[in-house]
Amino acid sequence: MTLPLFHGTPLQEAFAALRRDLIHEDGPRISTMRNYRFAIVQYEPADEFRLRSEVRQLSSDLVANGWVVVSISLQKLLLDRVRAQGDDWITRVEEMERRMAAMAPERGLNYLKSKLAPLVEGQEGIAADCARVIRAHAERNPDAVDRTVALIGRAGSLYPFFRSSALLRHLDGQTRHVPVVLLYPGERRGPTGLSFMGVLEPDNDYRPRIYP
Repeated sequence: MTLPLFHGTPLQEAFAALRRDLIHEDGPRISTMRNYRFAIVQYEPADEFRLRSEVRQLSSDLVANGWVVVSISLQKLLLDRVRAQGDDWITRVEEMERRMAAMAPERGLNYLKSKLAPLVEGQEGIAADCARVIRAHAERNPDAVDRTVALIGRAGSLYPFFRSSALLRHLDGQTRHVPVVLLYPGERRGPTGLSFMGVLEPDNDYRPRIYP
């Protein structure tokens, strides 16, 4: 048997497998459950820029095969929510965070968490923003749902204010069956465990397939 001359990196292998499972002759195969079309691509946080290159290539391949790619930036959604609070709110939070951090860095961070977490957590948090984007696209293009994929990235911007495992739980049932892939910066811990940014305690509450 001839062995391949080149083995890709784990990130390249993850995207190659995801590409095969999406562009499948029988339809997307990222999940064995018709009503739960979610997957996670886990990558090392240090590989963020390599990840973006793989995402661009995957998107080009999908479009060439007649797919529509809905790209969602969690960083943009977070900033949109912060800006929606108004300039006065932002100024007050910034000033208080600086005062608290001057006393002790962890106090400043904990204060910031207390102000940002309510904006992003829960069913009506940032998951609701993702769901609205996906549903709006599905409603505008009902005939393309089976050839549409939503790629949710820039999850690192939510650290340490939000555990991204909760995002997919809140999206369940809210996406009009559009396949959703979460790009997850962190470490794999066991068969189903993921540590967000490689720092938080592993969360084993993951139903989706994890690539690679």
